[in-house]
Amino acid sequence: MTGLLTREVRSELVRSRRRGVLLGWLGLTAVFTLLVNSIMYGVVADAPTSAAQGPGVAFPTLSELQSVDGLTAGVATAANMLGLVTLAFWAVLTGTDHSTGVLRLLASAQPRRWRLALGKALALSVWTLVASALALVLNVAVAPAAARAAGVDTSTWEAVTAADLGQVWVRLSACLLVWGVLGQLVATASRSAAVAVSLGAGWVLLVEGVVGAALEDVARWMPGATLTALAQGGTAEVSFTTALALGAGYASLGLVASALLLARRDVTD
Repeated sequence: MTGLLTREVRSELVRSRRRGVLLGWLGLTAVFTLLVNSIMYGVVADAPTSAAQGPGVAFPTLSELQSVDGLTAGVATAANMLGLVTLAFWAVLTGTDHSTGVLRLLASAQPRRWRLALGKALALSVWTLVASALALVLNVAVAPAAARAAGVDTSTWEAVTAADLGQVWVRLSACLLVWGVLGQLVATASRSAAVAVSLGAGWVLLVEGVVGAALEDVARWMPGATLTALAQGGTAEVSFTTALALGAGYASLGLVASALLLARRDVTD
């Protein structure tokens, strides 16, 4: 598929690598990663036996931080925040194609518009993988100092291997890719990046919180909880295998729906 979409992917990579876009995307990724790692250890140290909750965020317990997985707990905790950043930039780069009239030009050059949708998804996946790697590198760089400042024991972190870090990167990347595809889908359906970003933020910060308070058994299967479990490698409520299957399902449906919408929509108005 990638070989068949070479022209579409290269076109999207050229248009999406604008300095302002990449600096904004990677900059916000860095800010949220550093923010979570800066406050997480102090919050957990103050309440060691219970995981503090916040809008779109669930902090680990102290025992979890002091385990071998504690070194990379920051990226899993920040997964929804980083997911919203990813959703926003996929939505912006999709929505502006409609608002600026670029889509009409692209469609005249490539009548099979489903290829444009898939080419965009593949190109933006490249930047998503870069953002995921940046988040992991920053997390590993600042976590030891932040943990020591909060008095968190990090002796078990010495057992972390490069393979362990690679697995964390793959899980976080998978989580962010699903968020991105959802952003592309909503922006394609609404022709508006603002609508997609608003829906994404509202869903994570409000809808899932309300549903979770009222229907706990239902909330665990919703996108935010599922993708958090995917980034964490599974939780007590949702196994990694289940989270991976649901995430793949969300992404597949999102890609197919985006391609069909773009292929059947009138883009001349």
